[in-house]
Amino acid sequence: MTAGPDRDDRHRNDGQLDVLVVGAGPTGLSLAVELAAFGVVPRVIDRVHDRTHESRALAIQPRTLEVLAGVHVTDELVACGNRGVRLRLHFGRRLVEAKVFDLGVDDTAYPFLLFLSQAETERILGDHLAASGVTVERGVELVDLRPDADGVVATLRHDDGSHETAHARYVVGCDGAHSTVRRLTGIPFEGGAYPQTFVLADAEADGIEPGAAHAFISDRGILFFFPLGAPASWRMLAMRQRSDATRVERPLTLDEVQSIADLHTAGQVRLHDPVWMTNFRLHHRGATRYRAGGAFLAGDAAHIHSPAGGQGMNTGIQDAVNLGWKLALVVSGRAGTALLDTYEPERAPVGRAVLRFTDRAFTAATSTNAIVRLARNRVVPLMLPLALRSRTGRAFAFRTLSQLGIRYRRSALSSDGPNPPRRGPRAGDRLPDAEVIRDGRPTTLHAAIAAPGWHLLLCGPVDRWAASEITRLTNRYSGLLRVHHLTTRDGPDLLYDQRGLALRRLGMSAGDSVAYVLRPDGHIGFRAGGTDLTWAARYLGRWLAATSRAESID
Repeated sequence: MTAGPDRDDRHRNDGQLDVLVVGAGPTGLSLAVELAAFGVVPRVIDRVHDRTHESRALAIQPRTLEVLAGVHVTDELVACGNRGVRLRLHFGRRLVEAKVFDLGVDDTAYPFLLFLSQAETERILGDHLAASGVTVERGVELVDLRPDADGVVATLRHDDGSHETAHARYVVGCDGAHSTVRRLTGIPFEGGAYPQTFVLADAEADGIEPGAAHAFISDRGILFFFPLGAPASWRMLAMRQRSDATRVERPLTLDEVQSIADLHTAGQVRLHDPVWMTNFRLHHRGATRYRAGGAFLAGDAAHIHSPAGGQGMNTGIQDAVNLGWKLALVVSGRAGTALLDTYEPERAPVGRAVLRFTDRAFTAATSTNAIVRLARNRVVPLMLPLALRSRTGRAFAFRTLSQLGIRYRRSALSSDGPNPPRRGPRAGDRLPDAEVIRDGRPTTLHAAIAAPGWHLLLCGPVDRWAASEITRLTNRYSGLLRVHHLTTRDGPDLLYDQRGLALRRLGMSAGDSVAYVLRPDGHIGFRAGGTDLTWAARYLGRWLAATSRAESID
């Protein structure tokens, strides 16, 4: 997308912006989409003149699909991508096959790893953003940033060399590993680079079974083939030997990539029709802070790491969603600024955990230590089939990889009222999904609460809740709070839990009554047993401002 001739008319000399988003990759686009869903029009700039056309990141985790479902992006992502449910591990002539996400992910509508090129992910997000009336301004670069009494003052440089001063309440750096926002705010980016150089190629490949991801494991390390689909059928990822002095900047040839593949596959795989080939280096770094005054960091600007486990882009998108709804409520006057203080305490621990996990996985996969190599190439092939039989172990592993286990229990936004359930998810946890029926039509719990905003989920017999209390709350937060009844009895506009599965996943027994206040990102903010809504009202009053008029944020 490019800005039209009137690019300056909306933003120059017309007062203060609410949110300036710097960077239009998956993180920046997701942030802008989330803001637009709440009725906040951000300004989005990017110094490059076109969006990504290479595949780059390609794995979308179940939790990312969940958080994007509420802004109506997920269906198109799934329609365009390839669902990964099998991993074939090649140890020389020995083959071990593992099912992916067959355990531990039964409480989501997306129990699979979605393979989709970053180019397609950006296209889908960008098209959705354009449909919301937001245009990405390309060829616009942030060159200076300073705080002022009302937020931040940004100096922008345009293609024609002209400079513009933009005043914004908040700026979010979604501008990658070399973030200008991070540099201008003086936030340290600590960590280092891995010594190896890697090779990436998107191409056609003969000799490997379609419909699965493949890993060839040998003394030389690991080579991966991922089913990409478009712009090529396969993504190959491999590590060069440490003794290889090839410069990262040097262009690759197909013959060179083929020789690397031959080392790992013993000539089993033949590559042809490459679309994109590159050398690259990997870093593991994290920002020491995610915020400096009115400036925030998200995605690669806050954390970069190895691609182990397909966590990078997903973590960035979830950063964006977490920050997006909070910024939207604050700039629209529907929440106090204290809400923004919860962003870093919630997302920074996630970023650090991903850095630790990917570093350990990367080290185990690439180490040249003799003992590690022996374990990787001799012990793992023998023990892995036994390990895969452990349902508990596989469920834990897939739960971690899918990011469905991310929780914010220590957040100031997470609290309990009287008599919360002893079992099931706690405040700060993600709400588990389950099939329900609404007005005679099958749906899911997540789909029922997908509309942008806060949700009050009342679980138990409907007639136990005082209609006057419910009306008082919905009037006070008109257009911002929706109320749902989850019950084992059918009725108009009820969430009918025919099998009782949704209630069991919430840890409830027959006859229990529990109220859950659900945040816009699907995490439980508050829970309490019984039918007295006083505590829920106090929780909402702490974080939200009453609305005096009916307004919709669909």
